[in-house]
Amino acid sequence: MTGISYTKTLNLINKMSDIKTKTKKVKDEKPKTTTVAHASSKVPKKEKKVAHVGGEEGKVVLRIRVRAYESKILDASVKQIIDTAMRYDAKIVGPVPLPTEIKKYTVNRASFIYKNTREQFEIRVHKRLIDIINPGAKTIEALTNLSLPSGVDIDVKMM
Repeated sequence: MTGISYTKTLNLINKMSDIKTKTKKVKDEKPKTTTVAHASSKVPKKEKKVAHVGGEEGKVVLRIRVRAYESKILDASVKQIIDTAMRYDAKIVGPVPLPTEIKKYTVNRASFIYKNTREQFEIRVHKRLIDIINPGAKTIEALTNLSLPSGVDIDVKMM
């Protein structure tokens, strides 16, 4: 292999960047002044801004969080929820896939002779998030009457 080694090229790049920063001249640089606030001077406080969903006031959001051990069953139940909400003309945001929660368990294989050998098991919990903005009474009623497969956990919050 001919040429310059990797470390030499990095050193050359660093030297070139040092030269560029030294040659740059700052025009009309003003000296920095610092001010000290006295205890008697009043500083206006910033008002906290309240964020609303979608930037408008008065919106009601139905946040549905769906959890399951199997991703195929989870996706089928999420599709069922979305189809039900779409049937009643609700505005839907999602489904947003949340990070999969992985719980790992390590267990001894044997209790006496092969004590140093271990088995590892894991449980994966898949999650999805669905927001329904301004749901109507019929939409909420239809969602409560849904029959979803076993193994699917649903958390519903009104925001």
